[in-house]
Amino acid sequence: QVQLVESGGGLVQPGGSLRLSCVASGRIFSIYALGWYRQAPGKQRELVATVTSDGSTDYEDSVKGRFTVSRDNAKNTVYLQMNSLNPEDTAVYYCNAGVRRSMTYAGYLDYWGRGTQVTVST
Repeated sequence: QVQLVESGGGLVQPGGSLRLSCVASGRIFSIYALGWYRQAPGKQRELVATVTSDGSTDYEDSVKGRFTVSRDNAKNTVYLQMNSLNPEDTAVYYCNAGVRRSMTYAGYLDYWGRGTQVTVST
């Protein structure tokens, strides 16, 4: 199995910063894509940011210029640096990974973490 564990969430004032981390463990041959998604109460889960193995990144429009996604391949870890946070960023943030699990099978499978709460409020 593959496990993803997020950390770094919490309560922060508007304009503040947080850094989220997600560590992947288990049977992993390689990881193609790592991403962050979020879900606010009453809303659908949405993509926040992704980074692929070649370093290509993608961001949701509302976080461009404020959030930065990065990865440490040696540690199977992805980070999300969040700056200039506003109340609209309040949500549970989930880590997602596209994982190749063996040398024999070249396909990639999706895995999800449990999520970490980010609350932006005075």
